[in-house]
Amino acid sequence: MKDQSEPESTESIERYVRACQTDFWRAVFEAEVRYLERRLCGCRDILSVGCGPAAIEKLLSERGFQVTGVDVSQQALDRAPDEIRTVAGDAASLPLSDNSFDAVVYIASLQFIKDYEAAVHEAWRVMRPEGRLVAMLLNPQSSFFQQQSSRPGSYVRSIKHLSLSQTEKAIALGGDVECEYFLGIDGDELFDSADPQWAALYVVNATRRA
Repeated sequence: MKDQSEPESTESIERYVRACQTDFWRAVFEAEVRYLERRLCGCRDILSVGCGPAAIEKLLSERGFQVTGVDVSQQALDRAPDEIRTVAGDAASLPLSDNSFDAVVYIASLQFIKDYEAAVHEAWRVMRPEGRLVAMLLNPQSSFFQQQSSRPGSYVRSIKHLSLSQTEKAIALGGDVECEYFLGIDGDELFDSADPQWAALYVVNATRRA
């Protein structure tokens, strides 16, 4: 959840790691992982771009996926679990080979990448034919986003791109897309919702075109 061109400070990484351990964020991560399990069915090798300390990636690994996490911050990657392969690098110029992964995921990270169009192009490059891309985008219309953005120092204040439609168009240049709102949040309560007022995430699911 950060700009992939600007490494985070040690303090912000430690703050994020502590937040990952709260009941609320654990519940959010579990909901996101259950969603990804459905969307990545049949995939094995997964690249997570902007993984940070790889808390969600650890949960994916526990469900049988072979996960590689890439992040601009080596400090964040140093906090990643041992079972996650990690690579330090820029999302807009991935130090990875062509056709290496069955799927690429952005878990609330793509909007924080300055050159998101180049990042998406790189995702298609490292993906195998008919691979899948899942971009979980924070929904600026949601109550959750509004609450977070009103807090001084909130991570959402460093978001680079608010336009969901522009991000969706960038992804659609390389694949066939389906989009949906997901994960209602009201305070500390999580619930199923596709209502833009309550759904914290707008998810772009895409399949690479031949």
